Amino acid sequence: MNILTKLRNLFGTITAIAEDVLKIRLALGRIEGRQLVSYQQSTFNAHEFSVSSQWGEDGLIEFIISNIEIINKIFIEFGVENYVESNTRFLLQNRNWAGLIIDGDDSNIQYIKRDSLYWRYNLKAICSFINRDNINSIIKSSGLAGDIGLLSIDIDGNDYFVFEAISIINPRIVVCEYNSLWGDSLAVSVPYDPNFVRTKAHFSNLYFGASISALTRLAKKKGYSLVGSNTTGVNCFFVRNDLLGDLQVVTPKSAWVKSQFRESRNLSGSLTFLSFEERLALLSDLPLLNFDDNKIYNISDLFSVNNLNL
Repeated sequence: MNILTKLRNLFGTITAIAEDVLKIRLALGRIEGRQLVSYQQSTFNAHEFSVSSQWGEDGLIEFIISNIEIINKIFIEFGVENYVESNTRFLLQNRNWAGLIIDGDDSNIQYIKRDSLYWRYNLKAICSFINRDNINSIIKSSGLAGDIGLLSIDIDGNDYFVFEAISIINPRIVVCEYNSLWGDSLAVSVPYDPNFVRTKAHFSNLYFGASISALTRLAKKKGYSLVGSNTTGVNCFFVRNDLLGDLQVVTPKSAWVKSQFRESRNLSGSLTFLSFEERLALLSDLPLLNFDDNKIYNISDLFSVNNLNL
């Protein structure tokens, strides 16, 4: 047996092992999902589990869809990177939902299209840099409109403004990333910039997104209620008001989580492992848009005026 044949056989073995591991992960996720129906925990984030999501979102989404009716089993998620880790992949593989995913890096889209799940499921992947002016046309060009099951927003920057702009679809569930650093009471966001890129906005990689209060206020205007967030303080979850049923509505203050993950970077791009307070202080001279008066303030001034710790 020559070296090339051995390498091919080794690659085949590795691929088979990877597929078996995936099947085990999916099976465990299905077991966890079934338990949600029979064992209703008292708190929202007690339902967390991850198969493909990063911070327990798979379980939280499963919990919500086990409590509301989903007619059109379709999702849209943007900011997916290479889709290995995402909020909707478990829906695709476990429940056979159809979906549209969008990312601004073409290498990520090509990676997704080479993945076997791209032909195994009804998934469409588009490369586009999203802003509030193009999001509706992107969705429309994919043939989607009206009632869908779920929308997941994670673009590390203009999340608030893109969510605000979306009008062509009426999702039953909305999952949106928030920035825990902005606290539980201020309705704020980084100012809108159609070319915003988190890694370029500030070397720390901490300056992005909107507060949970700002997103909840916007969601209320669009007909949604906050039902919770995950225990790491990354994503908040909204359900359309006509579908709430027995789901408990919570306040931003009760849902907000003080993030413990330490992803801060220095000027050379290395992790610095700063505490929450140190992370916030590092951004003190950067601007935030305050939706209470639609004015822009330095973070240090905004927190000082509102008697919040910086």
